[in-house]
Amino acid sequence: MPRLRPVFTATAALTALLGLAPAALGQDTAAQPAIDTGTTAWMLVSTTLVLLMIPGLALFYGGLARTKNVLGTMMHSFAAMAIIGVSWVIVGYAMCFGTSVSGVIGWDSGLLFLNKIDGTVSDAGIPDLVFAMFQGKFAIITPALIAGAFAERVRFRGYCIFILLWSLLVYCPLCHIIWGGGFLTGKAIDFAGGSVIHISAGFAGLVAALYLGARRGYPRTAMHPNNLTMTLLGAGLLWVGWFGFNAGSSVASGLVTAQALTATQAAAAAGALSWILLEAMVHKKATSLGLVSGILAGLVAITPAAGDVAVPGALILGFIASPLCYGAILLKGKLGYDDTLDVFGLHGVAGIVGGIGLTFFLRDMRGSIFTEGWNTQLWYQVEGILLSAVYSSTVTLILVVLIDKTVGLRLSDRDQEAGMDHALHGEHGYGLIHVN
Repeated sequence: MPRLRPVFTATAALTALLGLAPAALGQDTAAQPAIDTGTTAWMLVSTTLVLLMIPGLALFYGGLARTKNVLGTMMHSFAAMAIIGVSWVIVGYAMCFGTSVSGVIGWDSGLLFLNKIDGTVSDAGIPDLVFAMFQGKFAIITPALIAGAFAERVRFRGYCIFILLWSLLVYCPLCHIIWGGGFLTGKAIDFAGGSVIHISAGFAGLVAALYLGARRGYPRTAMHPNNLTMTLLGAGLLWVGWFGFNAGSSVASGLVTAQALTATQAAAAAGALSWILLEAMVHKKATSLGLVSGILAGLVAITPAAGDVAVPGALILGFIASPLCYGAILLKGKLGYDDTLDVFGLHGVAGIVGGIGLTFFLRDMRGSIFTEGWNTQLWYQVEGILLSAVYSSTVTLILVVLIDKTVGLRLSDRDQEAGMDHALHGEHGYGLIHVN
């Protein structure tokens, strides 16, 4: 081994020079809180559940795409796991949860590569790395949601560049502002990501869909889902994963965790039932696509409110979200824009319903909407929603224009005709060719 000693010495010197060595960061492990094994175990499970949502989303979106685009559509979710998974540990966590800079972005060079928290424990009694990994799954799924708005007509290379830049320039600032110590942290209630995730993704998807235009042949050509059984399976995985998404956001294993989990279940069931009843009245039959849409509407609506509303409020938010999302999807048809998989109609609209609606059902204020502080809280909610919507829309428009004009973002009509699976990836999801 003596021949390797200079290599080890040089590596150690470079690591220390870059400030990445734990010793250089002054970590004092002796003074840290004790690890709460129960909470840590739950947060590990929650992290896994949220990660499960991403292949669940891939199945959900993949089943709704046409046969020739099923793999390309699913690739969008899995690519986010790779791209954002790397950017998050390098710089994303530091931008979200580092020391606040003017209340709009975080920064701490010691958090690059997560090095500063390599051996630290939070006040909640969990390793900081567990919290970083939990939050990292939120960062992954948010840009993956956007992909549904422009499914079947986007270049893979352009998409990869877009989600990387969008995550750094949109998600990270919004996460810091509302969760990470920014100017709305502790003011706007967003328990698990109504504004940070669903509204920002919903409006980003709407802007991108409007800029890129409709798919080739839309709306003249019928574009039916290729596999609704896959979509149902994806919706089931999303529902299961959402318990980690919402209940895990308590960063505890106690009463609030149970409250958030219960509210999530109630709202999802209410949203599904509401959509079924609506379809039964309008179309005289219930559809599987309507059922899963109702599940998502309820889940999205309760996301910002899960830890702060009781069961009656969760049920009401779920029941309200479905008809409003249903109306937004009908409006899409009348206006003629092609939000392929209804990202804005479900995530954007239901996120707004939950973000504003929670104000009327807060556990600490129930009994009267005239409780002291109610109007102030309502304003904070509106402020957070407007910030997410306007900021995400503006930066998204800039990004899609720049990427489309440089490396290209919209898929050519010829490649759309061939399908993303063949044109972009040289594969076929079911071994079939020329099937719509």
